[in-house]
Amino acid sequence: MSADKLRSRDDDPSGRALSPVRKRSLAFFRVTALWEAFLVALGSLRQNKLRTALTLVGIVVGVAAVIAVVTIIQGLDNKVATTFSSQGSTVFSISKRPQIIRSREEFIKFNKRKDVRHEDADAVARLCSACWRVGEAANARETLKHGDQKFENVNIRGVSPTTMFDIDGRAVDAGRVWTDSEGISGREICVVGPDVLTNLFGGASADRVIGQEVRIAGRPFQIIGVLEPLGSIFGASRDSVAYIPYATYQKVYGARDSIVIFIQVPAAQQLEVAEDQVRTIMRNRRGGAFSQEDDEGFSLETQDVFLDLYGKATSNIYLVTIGVAAISLVVGGIVVMNIMLVSVTERTKEIGIRKAIGARRKDILTQFLIEAVMVTAIGGAIGVLTGFGLAYLIAALIGFPLLMSVGSAILGVGVSSVVGIVSGLWPAWRAARLDPIEALRAE
Repeated sequence: MSADKLRSRDDDPSGRALSPVRKRSLAFFRVTALWEAFLVALGSLRQNKLRTALTLVGIVVGVAAVIAVVTIIQGLDNKVATTFSSQGSTVFSISKRPQIIRSREEFIKFNKRKDVRHEDADAVARLCSACWRVGEAANARETLKHGDQKFENVNIRGVSPTTMFDIDGRAVDAGRVWTDSEGISGREICVVGPDVLTNLFGGASADRVIGQEVRIAGRPFQIIGVLEPLGSIFGASRDSVAYIPYATYQKVYGARDSIVIFIQVPAAQQLEVAEDQVRTIMRNRRGGAFSQEDDEGFSLETQDVFLDLYGKATSNIYLVTIGVAAISLVVGGIVVMNIMLVSVTERTKEIGIRKAIGARRKDILTQFLIEAVMVTAIGGAIGVLTGFGLAYLIAALIGFPLLMSVGSAILGVGVSSVVGIVSGLWPAWRAARLDPIEALRAE
């Protein structure tokens, strides 16, 4: 027998199929009954404001925690991806040590490698046919001075050639970069980040500081350009920097330190080919002078290394947050169940009266389920708003970007509603199973 016929016989004792008019009437009746159940549930929640508020706490805490963390991390994901991909997916580097070292043992191991030298960069530039741009860079930390002002812990970046500005993804806001002849001759000139202007020149405009002098490692350097601002990431400013020619860097700091070679390809599709070519060139230059434990004697990396590290870190935050939220939602569900059981006990006589005048078990079950879902859905909505508010406040205080997601809001309300269904099912079933005669006798 078909499901339609079964439903028809349930609705019509005679077993005859219902007419279209009758079906529309039944549908309207069901919608009306659900609306009335919704209004009754809303009235019940209004009558017990304190109980409702206490019931909401667990749901609100759980949903707010998830929404706040997800919102902040989504904004951070976007910010970090943009930051670490500023060089683009077409750049990789060759260095003596990897950019991320996880232990002292790794540091000792990598420190035994041969230094990456200027000659290695020249060889890569000559022999790598898939490479578009090849540059070299060395870094130091220094205190910059101008008059009686000083700016500590500035990143001094010695680069060659000037295409390193393009590889680094840095653009000049005012002034210019040095020419090839100026770079080769080792002139004491620099291109500085906006933080240098703020800390040494009282926030003067970029145009006004062009031609001014700053002292780096006790030597006078003339400012010929100012970089466009990039902002901060994880509290570290990317504008606290001064670029100088690599030849000048060698003159100031010596040529003993290992450099980092940066290679850029025209398109991401050529990255793997260029990596293979550069790897072969560097292995040949090493001449097998590396151990079996260290199969290459150098580190070849893309910016994905930072994105992978960040992904692992944030995945742990996600897991902890989900755990906290799950505990809060479980506690909230238990509170909802207890409150609903109390409500069933208090309203036993009401249930008996409703059954006496024709209410079915299904009607009673629906009524109490609607009440449970309503209170958790309201808690979910409040939790979503609270979570977004917390995320906005945290983002404003620490300068992180904010990326709100409609999907996370829907998920928050949806999960809380499911908690309401699960936690309200047992009290609703108990209410539906009450004997009407015994219920009417209840005091």
